[in-house]
Amino acid sequence: MSTTPPGRRLRLGLPRRAFSQVLLMQLAIAAGVAVLATGLFLAPLGDQLDDQAMRRALAIAQTTAQQPQIAAGVRETEPSPDGPVQQEAERIREATGAEYVVVLDVRGVRWSHTDPQRIGGLVSTDPGEALAGHDVMEIDDGTLGRSARGKVPLRDGDGEIVGAVSVGIAYDSVRARLIHAIPGLFAYAGGALAVGALAAWLISRRVQRQTRDLAFSDIAALLAEREAMLHGIREGVVALDADGRVRLLNDEAQRLLGVGEEAVGRSPDEALGTGRTADVLAGRVAGTDLLTVRGRRVLVANRMPTDDGGAVATLRDRTELDRLGRELDSTRGLIDALRAQDHEHANRMHTLLGLLELEMYDDAVEFVGEVVGDHRATSEQVTEKIRDPLLAALLVGKATVAAERQVALWITDGTRLPDRLIDPRGLVTVVGNLVDNALDAVAGTPRARVEVELRAEGRTAVLVVRDTGPGVPPEQRELVFTEGWSTKEPPAHRERGIGLSLVRTLAERQGGSARVGEASGGGAEFTVVLPEALTEPGAEPALTGAREATGEEA
Repeated sequence: MSTTPPGRRLRLGLPRRAFSQVLLMQLAIAAGVAVLATGLFLAPLGDQLDDQAMRRALAIAQTTAQQPQIAAGVRETEPSPDGPVQQEAERIREATGAEYVVVLDVRGVRWSHTDPQRIGGLVSTDPGEALAGHDVMEIDDGTLGRSARGKVPLRDGDGEIVGAVSVGIAYDSVRARLIHAIPGLFAYAGGALAVGALAAWLISRRVQRQTRDLAFSDIAALLAEREAMLHGIREGVVALDADGRVRLLNDEAQRLLGVGEEAVGRSPDEALGTGRTADVLAGRVAGTDLLTVRGRRVLVANRMPTDDGGAVATLRDRTELDRLGRELDSTRGLIDALRAQDHEHANRMHTLLGLLELEMYDDAVEFVGEVVGDHRATSEQVTEKIRDPLLAALLVGKATVAAERQVALWITDGTRLPDRLIDPRGLVTVVGNLVDNALDAVAGTPRARVEVELRAEGRTAVLVVRDTGPGVPPEQRELVFTEGWSTKEPPAHRERGIGLSLVRTLAERQGGSARVGEASGGGAEFTVVLPEALTEPGAEPALTGAREATGEEA
């Protein structure tokens, strides 16, 4: 059993760190390239040296053959170790460093040789091609061993071939030149390898810093964990590159933004269309916890730049929270109204008790009838004109809140809305937002009044809300529909600047419009047109709204 601690045991195979693996692979590549380049250079170098030696031998032979005394000596004298041909040939050999300079006649008899005893004998190789008038370059074996040879015809003054000249360069000198070049070549290859190793080390150090000295297995595990985290969290995550294009969308972001994988590689404007959501993702709107509306969802967005020039934006669905905030506002208003009604009810009970104690029974009956009749008249007026129960209940509640705030909430005589709404909850959101804004605008002003008109024109629903407040200046009539824009201080539990933006978004999603102008008596007049908001007469209302209203499941 091994006593070596587990952490100190020898690890065989590749190192685990990405830095070490990259460095090792780059060193192997650099060494392989150096060896390959050296081999590719050495392979043709031997052939080049052979060619140079043969050309040198040929040049010496041509120079020798051009000496007139050599051709004259071959014609006029006999081959002899002391003859003029031998003497001239040896002089040329010593001057050029050739291994031998052999002059022969047309019979192949030597007239010169480095070994005088071979003069007068036949040459060992066939001189036929040179005697036929051709220059010859070759590497061959002869009496003096292997050599690089050059052979040329020997001509007299009349141009007649009288013999040939053969010059040899010792092949050992060619091999010596090749061997002599190898150390220098290896030195260059070693220098190139050293430069490559240094570059590999620098690149590997950069990889080490960027990967934080992690192993490839750790990086793969981190990527897998990132994918699981991004697609498992309940917040939308949108990553953008340095060019402002979407490079990553998790599942929640696709759901919240209503886009798919086709948005990857496109800018926010291309993927989502122009608007505040695209501006927030692109970084054209600065700040934290920025509110934006996408479809029917209220989103909270935060954007954080990254080191590579891109950014990561997170999105949270605040639709339910915003809806609960609005319901909280309405509940608080109703509580205040009920508290006031409780005091008023106590006063009425005290009055009724006094009338009974004074035995003014007829006056007591009349007093009770007036109190009950006023409340019944308000509810009946709303339900007669607005047949949808959700809208009717909303306006009855808003009337109570308005009365508490000393504002007259009036349902106009032209209001007629049948119970044929396709999306009653959407219209409740629109009406609730506009009425709340109108109550806020006129609260505390003399003779405060808010008028609501709802009418059906075929399948189109038209909503008009007028107030007697200060109105909206012409230069701000488009700004009021911008997300986050408001002139009022936000309450503690939520932010302002969402209601009117949501109104316009809901209207435009149904192909309608929302605009603001000036009421006839001063103040603001908001008009919302919702095409295809009602079913055809005689058709069943949409089940979606009814089920959502009652909390039933489909």
